Amino acid sequence: MDAATLLVQLVSGALGGNAAGAVMKKFSLGTVGNSVVGILGGGLGGQIFAMLGAGGGGEAAMSAGSIISNFATGGVGGAALLAIVGAIKGAMGESSS
Repeated sequence: MDAATLLVQLVSGALGGNAAGAVMKKFSLGTVGNSVVGILGGGLGGQIFAMLGAGGGGEAAMSAGSIISNFATGGVGGAALLAIVGAIKGAMGESSS
């Protein structure tokens, strides 16, 4: 994996985290929290999908198809991690009250 691929995944993760926070209000962590969790999720999601053979990369790492694939996997990873972290935060908040 090169730096450009990782950068695409991190940026798309931040966008995916913020989009998920806007759609799923009860899991939202605020703009900064959504961005941070989304960035982490984008990097992790991109790596996991690449290991499964679903992410971009390989010979043509900067082809249009590869960029779209990296953007999609990063966004999905960011949104998924935000949903997980938001659910955990919500469950912890409910149990303490």
